[in-house]
Amino acid sequence: MVEFVKAHGLGNDYLYINCISNREPLFPEELSKRLSDRHFGVGADGIILICNSKVADFKMRIFNKDGSEAEMCGNGIRGFAKYVYDYRLIDKKEFTIETLAGIKKVKLLVGNKGLVERVTVDMGEPILEPAKIPVLTRENAPIMDLKIAIKNKIFTLTCVSMGNPHAIIFVNNIENIDIKEYGPLLEKRSEFPNKTNVEFVEIIDKSNIKMRVWERGTGETLACGTGACAATVASVLNQYTDRKVLVELLGGNLEIKWNENDNHVYMTGTATIVFRGRI
Repeated sequence: MVEFVKAHGLGNDYLYINCISNREPLFPEELSKRLSDRHFGVGADGIILICNSKVADFKMRIFNKDGSEAEMCGNGIRGFAKYVYDYRLIDKKEFTIETLAGIKKVKLLVGNKGLVERVTVDMGEPILEPAKIPVLTRENAPIMDLKIAIKNKIFTLTCVSMGNPHAIIFVNNIENIDIKEYGPLLEKRSEFPNKTNVEFVEIIDKSNIKMRVWERGTGETLACGTGACAATVASVLNQYTDRKVLVELLGGNLEIKWNENDNHVYMTGTATIVFRGRI
């Protein structure tokens, strides 16, 4: 039997499995594919394992619904932080979480009932060097005008990593984009050796943007925390917005700030526990 808690950040939902007192699943890749299926399983964008860490307070392992392991998930880490506090695995309101994208610091806003209402995550510095994103190109400078032709369209991409790769495309109206057609084709382009997440972004004004996201290994989701961070960085680089931006996603809003003093990106948003289960 596998016990889990289902939680979501703005509709980006994961099944959280406590591996602190229990051993990790032997085949998490297959487990994620089975449990994530919305018709024959529980239904989720993937699973997240809550593990012990030798270098931080906890370790987070993320598996997408196709079984691939992800480096980082902004919405997932907020749900992780809420889980470990609400279920009394920790009593601190500031702590660290080890991920494949490095150690992340989280700060909790706890309500009157003793439950987490909002989480701020220090997402670290954005990665702009092509080789580290990674993007296969001859350029060494930040990529802000990578042209890629897909069928009858030419897309101009700004590439950013927030510990995982993102390709940001600015459009006039995100409602007019057929994300299910172009998302998977862009995700698997040869320019991206580790594949890529794809964000379509519409600029509203200097402090507000709209975004839809095609997540690598999952498909279109209602929200993506690292994608919102990457989209904000790309918006600033292209001089479309200020450094503090409200990102409107299909599942709700995230507050993103690219701090000029330490070069870190800070993400603030909600996390919601839906139910507990056993399968």
